[in-house]
Amino acid sequence: MAITDKIYLKNHRQIVSQLDANIPKRVFSGATLEVLYSGEGLTKVDGATRDRLLDFAEDFLDCENSDDIYTGYPERKFINYLLELRAQGLGPDAIVDVMSDEYMVYAYPGDVLSFLDDSVRTLESVEALADVEGDREMQQQARQAKKDLVGPR
Repeated sequence: MAITDKIYLKNHRQIVSQLDANIPKRVFSGATLEVLYSGEGLTKVDGATRDRLLDFAEDFLDCENSDDIYTGYPERKFINYLLELRAQGLGPDAIVDVMSDEYMVYAYPGDVLSFLDDSVRTLESVEALADVEGDREMQQQARQAKKDLVGPR
């Protein structure tokens, strides 16, 4: 299961009550994305909630082609966001705190840790394959990305 399947709306019950509509708790669910992307339903939520959800929509759902919203584009942007937070030196708990403060979404720290661990393993595989293929540039890029992700020891 992808990390984006484990990102949830904070205060889901309150938001559902204000919207007067039932939407899934998972942020990247099609129905939830539709409400966030269209913005129509957001006029019903309180100002602080609206501001954070609009920030989320602007940062992750602003696609050049509106059909891209259902092609994994938002998920890829969010994964890059998580990796950037990790590259800044934040651990799983801090990453959850930041995403919660910025966008009113959350994940469990253990899920974030698993995602980061899987990312390191993927980069190790890329590095090994690049070595086998003799692609020194890719090998170095994978090594550096892994180093950035793991952080100082």
